[in-house]
Amino acid sequence: MTTAAFAQPSFEDLGRPLSQVTFCVVDLETTGSTGEDTITEFGAVKVCGGEVLGEFQTLVNPSTHIPALIAVLTGITDLMVAGAPKLAEVLPSFLEFSAGTVLVAHNAGFDIGFLKRACATHGYAWPNNEVIDTVGLARQVLLRDEVPNVKLSTLAAHFRATTTPNHRALSDARATVDVLHGLLERIGNLGAGTIEDLFEFTRRVSPERRAKRGLAKGLPSAPGIYQFIAELAGPDGRSRRQVLYVGKSRNLRKRVATYFTASETRPRIDEMVRIATGVETTVCRTPLEADVLELRLIAAHSPRYNRRSKFPERQVWLKLTVEPFPRLSIVRGIAEDAAAYFGPFRRRQAAEQTMMALYDAFPIRQCTTRLSAKRATSACALSGMGRCCAPCELAITTDDYSELIDRVRASLQADVRPVLRAVEPRLNQLVRAERFEDAAVLSERLEGFSRAALRHHRLASLGQCPQIVAAYRSEAGWEIHVIRHGRLAAAALARPGEVPQQVARDAVTTAEWVARPVGPAAAAIVEETERIADWLERPGVRIIEMDGEWCWPLRIGPAASVQIRIGA
Repeated sequence: MTTAAFAQPSFEDLGRPLSQVTFCVVDLETTGSTGEDTITEFGAVKVCGGEVLGEFQTLVNPSTHIPALIAVLTGITDLMVAGAPKLAEVLPSFLEFSAGTVLVAHNAGFDIGFLKRACATHGYAWPNNEVIDTVGLARQVLLRDEVPNVKLSTLAAHFRATTTPNHRALSDARATVDVLHGLLERIGNLGAGTIEDLFEFTRRVSPERRAKRGLAKGLPSAPGIYQFIAELAGPDGRSRRQVLYVGKSRNLRKRVATYFTASETRPRIDEMVRIATGVETTVCRTPLEADVLELRLIAAHSPRYNRRSKFPERQVWLKLTVEPFPRLSIVRGIAEDAAAYFGPFRRRQAAEQTMMALYDAFPIRQCTTRLSAKRATSACALSGMGRCCAPCELAITTDDYSELIDRVRASLQADVRPVLRAVEPRLNQLVRAERFEDAAVLSERLEGFSRAALRHHRLASLGQCPQIVAAYRSEAGWEIHVIRHGRLAAAALARPGEVPQQVARDAVTTAEWVARPVGPAAAAIVEETERIADWLERPGVRIIEMDGEWCWPLRIGPAASVQIRIGA
């Protein structure tokens, strides 16, 4: 169940190599930095694989006065731009020059902001080029003791740029090209070779987490489960392998890689990645197999960083005891004692809610005292309130009490409607008395009971089936599963060209042997059986073979609930 052929990575999975990406490094000179200011000069250099493919440079007539401070800073005066083309003439040429490239700018927010406003003003759609900001990239790549700041002049000197930036557009763009190549060389030494890696380096990720990105290298691009592990000291001081986190994915390499990027923002996961020393993967044949294996591993290891599915043993059951005057009891498991069991419930509160719904409908005893069928004892207050038939006082015979218990058992095993109908008068009385909060509590109990009944029979029906073999056609082929007593015993994938029936027969032959469970429980943890039920009930699933009956009573669950008439 844990081996399968690895899927061959596609070019999309590998990403776009930086050597094949065309960058357009752009710099603008403007009349100022506000939204009312405009562009006075374009400078752009198009590069790919370290080679310059072309340059674009022009002054722009801003049709407005250039402030003296800007003129001193850039050297561009009103006289210089008087005969230059206007922005409406320059912009189409630049958009054509930069089409299909990744735009690069130093403090890209400034330059890209001006370009977007220019497009909006002159009726051009912004082409949505991908953008790299060398300021943000430098902050992530360079250490603080390497450069005092990330100004273009500082970085150009650090990387020994061939052009000194001087606040003229083309000169600054040429200097930015050298800075970009220097930064690309640095991230290349850190194992980044694609444009996707480059974008990740512009985001804020802690150095400790980024340093672990190599753990994703070499993982299969296939569906399955992954485990973050660590070698940590145990109570005896010895180093022991511990599973920190278990997850599943349709593409293991891509999913694990996200844990080392800015897309992962959970603080506990950041801590987990810093502790982890390795990642282990298991390729699965089908998504259901991955679901089930994930649940089993979480249940087996209880990883400290998993929040869900960690404690399947915390499920509880509602038990109808076997004694002269049976009662309801909440227990943690099913015993071979011929008692009737109902559940399981994820929380004790849900079991108590169902128990109260039954108490509202049937006057069975609620005390925990062991009663004698021959010797009377004193009654509790519930007897005087008419909410208990008082078997303790022998006010009811064992035969009559057994008949009452049979009605309770029937409501649990076959038909929820008697419970709903029995509560109807009480609910109407509360509404007429305008005790709406009490009526809401009563309604909530009934809804909880109905949901619990559907869940109970849905799981119990699978638990009682010795074997179900079913198939579902997906893009990869026919997903085939062998289910025994609610447990996934085998999974297989009949790929195009293979005979699904033969694959199914082979899966049955090699499937895990599963013992019949006790009572209405399934032979797997509850969440596993629920995932199997979800898969079996999806449209398009075909039953190949079935041993036993997979069905549940008609009159259970919310769909079978009668409409309670609430009168004023």
